[in-house]
Amino acid sequence: VQLQASGGGLVQAGGSLRLSCAASGIIYAPNVMGWYRQAPGKQRELVASISGGSTNYEDSVKGRFAISRDISKNTVYLQMNSLKPEDTAIYYCNVERRGTTAYTYWGQGTQVTVSS
Repeated sequence: VQLQASGGGLVQAGGSLRLSCAASGIIYAPNVMGWYRQAPGKQRELVASISGGSTNYEDSVKGRFAISRDISKNTVYLQMNSLKPEDTAIYYCNVERRGTTAYTYWGQGTQVTVSS
């Protein structure tokens, strides 16, 4: 199984980026797909997740970020608008499946840097 994340980069405050993460080699479709981030010296935190028709966001990104997915492509996206310097971090995608065929996979991380 491979999760290939892309779309990170350097952007000025107020700008936008769109992250993508494509999962390949998965036999059973994930129940949950999400994005986490880890800033220097901080713990990894959940940014957003999507499960079925439900989405969940970390408070600081509500109204600015939007998560979506293409089930047919096993791909999850994170549209990030109105970026702030405090959004600077390495962003990791994650897919999970629960039950008897449970799994958890992580992408390699993509750097997002927001300059002030």
